[in-house]
Amino acid sequence: MIRIKNLNIHLLDFRLNNIDLEVEENEFFMLMGPTGAGKTVLLEAIAGLIPVTTGEIFIQGRDVTRLPSEKRGVGIVYQDQSLFPHMSVLENITYGLRYHSVPNEDGEKRLHKLAEMLNLGHLLSRLPINLSGGEKQRVALARALIVRPHLLLLDEPLSALDPGFREDVRNALKSLHRNSDTTFLMVTHDFGEALALADRGAVIHRGAIDQIGAIHDIFHRPASVAVAEFVGMKNLFEASFQNGNASIQGLQILLSRPPGNHHRHVAIRPEDVVVSKDCFSLNLENTFPGIVSAVIGHGFTYEVKVKRADLIFKALVTKKSLVELGLREGLEVFISFEPASVHTF
Repeated sequence: MIRIKNLNIHLLDFRLNNIDLEVEENEFFMLMGPTGAGKTVLLEAIAGLIPVTTGEIFIQGRDVTRLPSEKRGVGIVYQDQSLFPHMSVLENITYGLRYHSVPNEDGEKRLHKLAEMLNLGHLLSRLPINLSGGEKQRVALARALIVRPHLLLLDEPLSALDPGFREDVRNALKSLHRNSDTTFLMVTHDFGEALALADRGAVIHRGAIDQIGAIHDIFHRPASVAVAEFVGMKNLFEASFQNGNASIQGLQILLSRPPGNHHRHVAIRPEDVVVSKDCFSLNLENTFPGIVSAVIGHGFTYEVKVKRADLIFKALVTKKSLVELGLREGLEVFISFEPASVHTF
């Protein structure tokens, strides 16, 4: 569906470097990375809104690198919706039909289907000023999809929404993708969105792609320090390896599989680290004593930092566990994690 070959873009002091990427037909693909990594630049290059320095972009096998945006069969939705404020919801949604030679009957059918799927039927006469953030975003999605683009580009469509609206729009995106032939390519800096919506994705960092693959693999098996940090591998250490095990500043870590020849790091997800007040209740192979150095609240969970010699391990616990264990700074505890939860790269 999308094939990008050796793409380079120079914008003032920012560079996209040697981007190679393929997105399959009707796939929901997630382009991820921290703010300023180059995600939106790549998205707008695919849409034809930013000129390419070198390289090629193909959509449905057609070279669109030098084509204007209106000839690419691409729709784009931004986080700020960009609705026409003087037009009703109905007029906003159907605006693009006049440029695509769609018969009135087909246009009515498309409108009815999208209004039903996105729960917009009761809003068609309203102006954007009278809509909530989530409603505006659903209107923007309907406007982009009514012309049936081959490809829908989504630039962080959930980031500006309140949590309740965000869940509504996320569910709408799932439903729209399931019920259309359109390929979705979405940009996000929120890995939780990627886990909820996409099967495959890529992480971009400082203008270059660090890793491409299944979302689950990126989440559990990052290929670089930058990707590990992005996906929340908070226990990230340089390590040496011998006899199939890892050594972190003298601490011996058992692994479930041999590390690769060029691996130099270990990473452990904080939710895989168990904290206990005694070692007998853990019964896991990697068990070590330590002292709680900090407890940090994160809404429904708490991050517990445990100091072991010069190392700091981070665990995520529920409020119930925090209270039951009486976790506080200075408390002597044990931490434990399974060999299978230790990732090496």
